[in-house]
Amino acid sequence: MRERTVLMGGFSKAYAMTGWRLGWVCAPPAILEGIVKVHQYMIMSAPTIAQDAALMALTTGEPDVEVMVAEYDRRRRLLVDGLNAIGLRTFEPRGAFYAFPRITSTGLDDEEFAEHLLLEERVAVIPGSAFGPSGAGHVRMCYATSFEQLEEALVRIGRFVARRRTGAGAGAGAGKPRSKAAAAREPGAAEGAA
Repeated sequence: MRERTVLMGGFSKAYAMTGWRLGWVCAPPAILEGIVKVHQYMIMSAPTIAQDAALMALTTGEPDVEVMVAEYDRRRRLLVDGLNAIGLRTFEPRGAFYAFPRITSTGLDDEEFAEHLLLEERVAVIPGSAFGPSGAGHVRMCYATSFEQLEEALVRIGRFVARRRTGAGAGAGAGKPRSKAAAAREPGAAEGAA
């Protein structure tokens, strides 16, 4: 297995160095030779300052990483517990800082939910269907923001979901344009209807 294993990583998530575009690869010499051939024609090299920052992150950054991990865990717990309390079934994320709650209990599809939540409560989420058919009926929510903003977002999401469940949501959104996806599902809807 070792002779065909390639290990790649980067600094964006682990050391909060998004935008630095710096990573690493470990591979057997024969595989690495091919990787280098492709790489050398696509990219000159990482800027010196990025290399210095990465070295600093590797040599002294672990205490900061531990603090960040603990804080993201606190935010994750807040969002996941809050969404489940609202009634939006949410599994425990184990990777990056995104929750993926199921929103079908609101009577909306993921595109309608995202659109109306933004228009009515000014909370932005991504429709799960943007990530493929398995994401339909879910939305993606990021918890890489302040704890206080997440608390406020949960208040707004709770208010939005409560309106949908009591039937007040239809009135709250009356007169507002429906999503293209919702219009396309209506009987007799023409192709491309808005």
